[in-house]
Amino acid sequence: MTPPPPSRLPFFVYGTLRPGQANHPLVEGRTAPPRPAVLPGALLYAGPGYPYAVAAPAAEPVTDTVHGELLDVLPDQYDTVLADLDRLEDHVPGARGNLYERLALRVICDGLRCDAWVYLAGEGPARTLRASGRIIPGGDWVRTQRSHRPYRRS
Repeated sequence: MTPPPPSRLPFFVYGTLRPGQANHPLVEGRTAPPRPAVLPGALLYAGPGYPYAVAAPAAEPVTDTVHGELLDVLPDQYDTVLADLDRLEDHVPGARGNLYERLALRVICDGLRCDAWVYLAGEGPARTLRASGRIIPGGDWVRTQRSHRPYRRS
């Protein structure tokens, strides 16, 4: 199988775009079924209502992983999904000061390494998070959200 061209990579999602989360309807029906995946060498930080993945500095290798899903966008939906996700993640290609940067990174899915677009915290937010952010233990934001849901009686 020939790998997709770099501009048509799948997306690794780890926060509100995951199934069952607030922004998943933005991609629902526009992708193949999501597949579990992990992003090695990154930390996941809690943000105001959503998480930020931050790559480990080269001098400080991290053995942690960020858990999420790999989304393969349907070919006829790719350009609009890419534009919608860039807008959602406050990412303007080539601009400075993005909230998130979209980078082609290696993720692991089904035991295999593959390239995917990943939205990492932009330079400013990453610096702040490294200095004073709260790391999400285990790197799984959805699991953390489930464990913090209030108890409701039926």
